[in-house]
Amino acid sequence: METILFSDDVNLLTHWQTSLQNKCELIEELEDLLLLRSRTIVLNYSACENRVLEVLKTLFKHKNKVLVLHRIPSLKVAKELLNAGAVGYGNALMRDHFIVSAVQTIDDGMVWLYPSFTSELIMELPESAKEMDNLLDGLTTREIEVAKLLKDGDTYKQIAEHLEITPRTVKAHASHIYKKLHVKDRLGLALLLK
Repeated sequence: METILFSDDVNLLTHWQTSLQNKCELIEELEDLLLLRSRTIVLNYSACENRVLEVLKTLFKHKNKVLVLHRIPSLKVAKELLNAGAVGYGNALMRDHFIVSAVQTIDDGMVWLYPSFTSELIMELPESAKEMDNLLDGLTTREIEVAKLLKDGDTYKQIAEHLEITPRTVKAHASHIYKKLHVKDRLGLALLLK
């Protein structure tokens, strides 16, 4: 899917283009953006702040996947935009690897949130009386440890420090956990286990 960039901020566009290694197209007019169909769109929240929900509704109706990036991101805005059809939300100035990861995740049909927001959302989930041990039966001992920490909202880096392993190893364990439990990501795991 082709990635489209839309912003009224030249510096952001330059940063995003560099991050995506120029594998993208710029759209300058909002009216042109609203005509697009079946694209992945990286949208600057501030470029259409007063109309962002209306813009998202139109883009979603045209089967576009929209990543909204915001210079001052907040969990409250993230929830509002995700409810309106956005499939990603993060900091407009985040590092290159986060931008690439976000676009790849969205292209793969999943939702992407800046990692700290995912942790905050997980921590907001109420605990349930589910029998977690039964759900984790098919996991190794280390995978169970990692799954329980992921459920509590810990980041890969925090888990690595706690278990004295590398973040890459945590990511590998998480990937196996998601596959075995048939979930797509940390939030899906938290929803299953909480």
